[in-house]
Amino acid sequence: MAIDSILVQIDAEITRLTQVRSLLANTGKFAAKVTGPKTKKTPATATVKKRRVLSPEARKRIADAQRKRWAAQKAKSK
Repeated sequence: MAIDSILVQIDAEITRLTQVRSLLANTGKFAAKVTGPKTKKTPATATVKKRRVLSPEARKRIADAQRKRWAAQKAKSK
């Protein structure tokens, strides 16, 4: 008797899984997620960002500020 109830439960589970599979097969969204791991874009397909250009004055301010930081660090270590 126990085997009969187990077989009935297995048949019910198979029916349920078959229905779920048919629902998932009809939606393309799930199939796309399961196909495989995501791959990184190759440089040919990636968008190229424009480089930002600094004015000569801005470059000078940045360089002066860095020299000031280096001098402070050097003075601190002595």
